[in-house]
This record gives sequence, C-alpha cells and structure tokens, in this order.
Amino acid sequence: QVQLVESGGGLVQPGGSLRLSCVASGIIFSMNSMGWYRQAPGKQRELVASITTGGRTNYADSVLGRFAISRDNARKTVYLQMNSLKADDTAVYYCNTLAGVRWGLGTQVTVSS
Repeated sequence: QVQLVESGGGLVQPGGSLRLSCVASGIIFSMNSMGWYRQAPGKQRELVASITTGGRTNYADSVLGRFAISRDNARKTVYLQMNSLKADDTAVYYCNTLAGVRWGLGTQVTVSS
C-alpha cells in the first residue's frame, strides 16, 4: 500500500528556514520523479518543486532561489529545504510522485511574526 508521510512543518518567522521530509513506502522510490506541492487556504494545490530520478530539479517561480529539493533513494525520502520564508509560503505542504499516487496528510507550514 502506498504511503507518503510528510514532516518538518511548523511556525516560523518571516525570513526563517524549515526543512521538510517525506518518507515514501509502497512504491519503487528510486524509479519515481518526486514533487513537493502546497495548498494555501482557498487556493488550489500547486507544484512548487520537483526532482527527477536522475536528480534534475525544477522550481516554481515563486520559490526559485529560496527552496531546494533533494532526495535520498536509500532512505526513500525527499526533502524540501525552505529558506527566506515569506507569509505567502504559508500552506499545507505535500509530497507525491509526479505520476500521482494517494496523497498523504501533509505538513502545515505557517510563516508569521
């Protein structure tokens, strides 16, 4: 059974940093391109960063230069390092394969002073 478990969210002040983690099970992790998505209140879920099986990364314009996605195939884990956080980054963050499997519960990120 596919399971994605996100962690690492929390409350942080503007300009601060967080590192999110997502552990995957039930999939052949190394063969899947992975993405980090977020959904803010009243908005659609959006893809903010992705990483291919070969390690190629891509970012939404809104996070380019501030966020970094990485993966550890041995740990079946994808990470999202978030720096210079802004209030607009407040959302629930999810990981998923780019092909799309069942969503996890996500992890809440709140950026506020």
